[in-house]
Amino acid sequence: MAKPGNPSAGRGKKGPTKGSGGKNKRSLEGRGPTPKAEDRAWHPAGKRKAAKERFVAGGGKPQIRQTTGGRAPKAKSGDDTETVTGRNSVLEALRAKIPATAFYIAQRVEMDDRVKEMLSIATNRDIPVLEVTRQELDRMAGFDGVHQGVALKVPPYEYAHPQDLLEQVIDRGQLPLFVALDGVTDPRNLGAIIRSTAAFGGQAIILPQRRSAGVNSAAWKTSAGAAARIPVSIAPNLTTTLKEFKKQGVFILGLDGGGDVSLPALQLADRPVVIVVGSEGKGLSRLVTETCDQIVSIPINAATESLNAGIAASVALYQVATLRAASE
Repeated sequence: MAKPGNPSAGRGKKGPTKGSGGKNKRSLEGRGPTPKAEDRAWHPAGKRKAAKERFVAGGGKPQIRQTTGGRAPKAKSGDDTETVTGRNSVLEALRAKIPATAFYIAQRVEMDDRVKEMLSIATNRDIPVLEVTRQELDRMAGFDGVHQGVALKVPPYEYAHPQDLLEQVIDRGQLPLFVALDGVTDPRNLGAIIRSTAAFGGQAIILPQRRSAGVNSAAWKTSAGAAARIPVSIAPNLTTTLKEFKKQGVFILGLDGGGDVSLPALQLADRPVVIVVGSEGKGLSRLVTETCDQIVSIPINAATESLNAGIAASVALYQVATLRAASE
């Protein structure tokens, strides 16, 4: 007859040792001392240490690196001929010799110097000049479009490859300053960021292949013509592209309200930089955040929850441009 007591007391050798709480010897030994913050790759201190080592190893300059990324992806599916509207945007597109297919001008339009120059360029380049009614231009510009009496038909935007743009900037002896967009789907934000990039000395924009605004008529309009001067590239995989840039000595700065570095305290402005801007709602994606060397926050009033992507990019670009000018 079995004696009453602990029902597990009679278990064989395979059962847990009495008094171990079910733990075996190996698990009782623990995991050792906690690594220092700078030795943890995912910790901000670890990222700063890795960035510093990369900068020193590269001699403070980006290195050209051959990749197998191939050429730029084709234009986003569904792209078709775009209509650029507004006097600044149309004039900049004509000056940049974009292969336009038609120039539209409203009947009895006010002939200022810009309109005269547009007509001159279009005529010299044999671009058909078509006089149409303002109602027709309203239809071409769309519901919220402002055409100012002119419009230009242009082919689908030709995107570059990020690696090609980086090599071009380095070959020109310039210090890279790129902006990458992570989940920004409003083309007006894209246009505003293109305009700010041009204003503050940036050289290019990087868009992901998926879940991103493209260079369409709305982006053209908001860029105020800067889309004719600042190249836009498409990365088949944004995270992979950023990692390739890091290997070449470029530092990746992500913008986020909860960043570990405040923008005024930024110390990487005088180095090759890509500023990554996330969507206003979701912010940066997890993989992109993990790839960044630093996550930078913009100090704002507590009553304001966040800045939209276009404004955040402008503020960050201005700060980088200011710090670079001060270090010259």
